[in-house]
Amino acid sequence: MNPKSGLLPVSNIHKIFYEVCGNEEALPILFVHGGPGGGYAEEDKRFFDFNVQRVIFFDQRGASKSTPFGAIEENTTQHLVDDIITLLDFLQIDKVVLFGGSWGTTLSLVFAIQNPERVQGMILRGVFLANDASLQHYLNGGVYAFYPQKWNRFKNNVPEGSKRSIANFYLDKMIHGTADEKKHYCYEWAFYEISISKKNITEKDVSEILNHIPFESLAILEAHYASHNFFLEENYILNHLHAIKDIPVKLVHGNEDVICLPEFAVTLHSGLNHSELFLVEGGHSDSEPQIEKKLIEIIKHTVW
Repeated sequence: MNPKSGLLPVSNIHKIFYEVCGNEEALPILFVHGGPGGGYAEEDKRFFDFNVQRVIFFDQRGASKSTPFGAIEENTTQHLVDDIITLLDFLQIDKVVLFGGSWGTTLSLVFAIQNPERVQGMILRGVFLANDASLQHYLNGGVYAFYPQKWNRFKNNVPEGSKRSIANFYLDKMIHGTADEKKHYCYEWAFYEISISKKNITEKDVSEILNHIPFESLAILEAHYASHNFFLEENYILNHLHAIKDIPVKLVHGNEDVICLPEFAVTLHSGLNHSELFLVEGGHSDSEPQIEKKLIEIIKHTVW
């Protein structure tokens, strides 16, 4: 019998934290958190009924309770895919339903493309394709059309005339800056994301959220991954959909999501044979009422 939680060594450097909850007889669901670097939270358990579902939560390399915290060494998309295999093998699980949001959709899709025989189905929220279009929108000005002040606050932390990308400049400050610079750039990166994640969110709301999440690992690892095009060749996911075209997929996307535009979900949906797309009221966050409601409904009523 494996422990319910613990740190699992996945390399000479990294250990990932995992937790298994719920009914041991049920088909396992793997919760794949966003970010990269976001980690999972206790609030994420609200989607599930542990009397009838078995859910595996884990923090990806460098995220939250995994060690070392915020480490970018040996931390790429392929490492994270391999870690999922290591975790499933350790738990003696052959096949899972993947539940991913935002970056969690990206990692779930890449894992499924490479290991379709281990995926029973997918529930994906806030589709991020990690291609140039996604990156350009989020980090190179597309958000300005929706939130000009928040975009300018984020962009203006990079000196005018800098030849570095925003992600690369932020990352350098987070890793090599003074203590004050590290704190400032981590906070500003995370502030930007959270401030545009939900409709009608206030600055006070954002500050309260940042006080309760590991925003440093979120900021460092997001900037690290973004600086390397998420360690994927351009349009990797869309170019490999044939590998997963017959896997059942439920897609939930906010119709006012400005981090991951609804068109990205439509594009993914159109390339799959057994996909259902639910465009519901809301932004990017899974705490948007209609997004949360639809996810719980899908998890409760879907038979894989």
